[in-house]
Amino acid sequence: MNPIIFKIGPFALHWYGVLIVGGAVLATWVASRYARRAGENPDHVWNLLAWGLVAGIVGARLYHVFSSPADGGGWAYYRVHPLDAINFWNGGFRGLGIYGGLVGGGLAVAIYCWRNRLNPIRYLDFLAPNVLLAQAVGRLGNFVNQELYGPPTSAAWAFHINPTYPCQVPVGAPAYPQLCGLPNLTQQTLTWYASHGFHPTFFYEAGWNLLMFGVLALIIWRFGHRLRQGDAVWLYLIAYPLGRFWVEMFRPDAWTLGQLATAQWIAIGCIVVGILGLIVRHIGWSARQSPQEVLVYNQG
Repeated sequence: MNPIIFKIGPFALHWYGVLIVGGAVLATWVASRYARRAGENPDHVWNLLAWGLVAGIVGARLYHVFSSPADGGGWAYYRVHPLDAINFWNGGFRGLGIYGGLVGGGLAVAIYCWRNRLNPIRYLDFLAPNVLLAQAVGRLGNFVNQELYGPPTSAAWAFHINPTYPCQVPVGAPAYPQLCGLPNLTQQTLTWYASHGFHPTFFYEAGWNLLMFGVLALIIWRFGHRLRQGDAVWLYLIAYPLGRFWVEMFRPDAWTLGQLATAQWIAIGCIVVGILGLIVRHIGWSARQSPQEVLVYNQG
């Protein structure tokens, strides 16, 4: 499918951007239900959608701009073409780093809650598990763009690129006169793409995120009366990075530091922090002695 829904002059509406926003709206709807059941005003959650989207996109873009991926993009490109770093009207949100988005979104929640005298931990609990849902939907944008796939594979579930819209040309493929357009395809090009499959890493991550979304929802539903406020955040810091560490093994274009991808180092750090956070915050804490701190969503 064409990654561009429609184009008016220099402005182009991309499926990638629509899926990112759509995923965020879906996750916010679920979070608003959590807030309502907890006796909080769900309007605050919807207000946080705008704050979180803006701050999250800025943070994700900064992560991408200052990264150093193996394909020579990132800072190596943007320091020469600085205006392209903010060229959203022509890029359709392409080029975003999720860890930067999480930092930006977290800061937005903290600032909004401070301004409105709300408990930021409480609202992060509403939002964190559902970020996995938003990420799963957003990853479908990589499928539409045919980008961020893994190395070649002959597996039955291999992803085969449609050469009509080649937004990312794999190594060894016939060259194109243009990208993300309608190139003149030769029989050689069609044959090459028909015979080459790649690991669909976007589906791997989307599937993992959906699975973890269900797992965290089940944990909160069954054991919410034993959990402490803030635990949903620590659980997210364990659940998502576990899958991301695995998926990065299939990313030949990853930004690396030493023997591991940068995203893998960040994942290890998040997992350690998440585990330590759960352990330290539960030492000497009792749900019976501190019922006001219990993480419970189903109160109404």
